[in-house]
Amino acid sequence: MPHPFTIKAICFDFMGTCLDWHSSIVAALPQKLSEQDRSAFALEWRQCYFDANARRQADGHPPEDIDITHLRVLNEMLQLPEHEAMKTSLTPTTCQSAVAAWHYQKAWPDVAPAVAALKAQGYEVFVHANGTTRLQLDLCRSSGLDFNMLFSSELLGVYKPAPEAYLRGLELLKRKPEDCVMVAAHAYDTRGAAAVGMKTVYVYRWTDDVLEDQSVVRGENDVYLESMNGLVEAIDRLEGVSGMNDA
Repeated sequence: MPHPFTIKAICFDFMGTCLDWHSSIVAALPQKLSEQDRSAFALEWRQCYFDANARRQADGHPPEDIDITHLRVLNEMLQLPEHEAMKTSLTPTTCQSAVAAWHYQKAWPDVAPAVAALKAQGYEVFVHANGTTRLQLDLCRSSGLDFNMLFSSELLGVYKPAPEAYLRGLELLKRKPEDCVMVAAHAYDTRGAAAVGMKTVYVYRWTDDVLEDQSVVRGENDVYLESMNGLVEAIDRLEGVSGMNDA
């Protein structure tokens, strides 16, 4: 049954927000290195990927296949003196395996119940994330998550947080910005969505936004959550209401 109220669609960012990418990447890096070193490298790799996307967008380039970006960024990192131990431990084959690991991730435990509950209430639920359609299909399979539709930067032809990324998705959905909520663990994403008139729910994940001041982020969003527990209630309260922050 269609949801009877104002909000019709919930758009989810995928990696980080819904998926624990960190565990997959740490497991794919050379096991002879300490878990702490692998974790730090994975977090840096993730941030460098974001930086690479931002540079491409600033230079006016179209979205690049995420596997190409991940591999290029990885190779660039391995040229840095501080990553000599990682460089000597990774072969071209294991580099490719590490890139492939981004396609196989488990969902955070709080995500599947939240998505299922939203669908049960009649909300439309979508993935709206940078990356490729193949990546999103693989991630749905490995995570067991089920959405009504998958929107990637490859499909839309533009990276978030460009306004066109959100507006093109909304155009395909035949929804107005005020009818939709963006759920993300990335401040650049919720800022981009808010700029076109979407409501925003920020979900804190320790793996992401490591450079953001969370006290600032908390005040920027309609809702701020420490997890997706309570997401359904937060969405319900957003019907015509803004400016709420929930711990």
